[in-house]
Amino acid sequence: MSKNKVTKNSREKILALEKSLINISDGVNVEGDGNKIVRDGNIAPIKHTFADGVYVRQMDMKKDTVVVGAIHKHLHVWFLLVGDVTIATEDTTEDYIAPCYIVSTPGVKRVIYSNEDSIFVNVHKNPTNTKDLDKLEKEIVALNYEEYEKYINKNK
Repeated sequence: MSKNKVTKNSREKILALEKSLINISDGVNVEGDGNKIVRDGNIAPIKHTFADGVYVRQMDMKKDTVVVGAIHKHLHVWFLLVGDVTIATEDTTEDYIAPCYIVSTPGVKRVIYSNEDSIFVNVHKNPTNTKDLDKLEKEIVALNYEEYEKYINKNK
């Protein structure tokens, strides 16, 4: 997937890409099995930082890295501190050049392609101040659309 080949995507195309990547996951060139969030990966290393009521998740992406993200349950902010990324969702494909920040809508799965070495940071609320990543991830993300729909219906 190159910058020139990323086009407007539908949900089905994003899910097909995710499934293809999971099928070739080898822990070296492709990481993840779709059953949990990759948090200690080699391809796009993650740094976790905590402040009062806040969880910061920093992802360092090398050039030509692709990440298929989880579905965020809450409105939050993400920052591109360094680099240039192309982000495809089921509705749009957009380029972002650092420095920039975006208020991110819940319920969206993103495919992030790093056009150059990039540092991508999500900032999430953490009202209980937990440092337990399993608990925190269950609160802030869904692994698939079915899980997200259950969360939405439960919290109506």
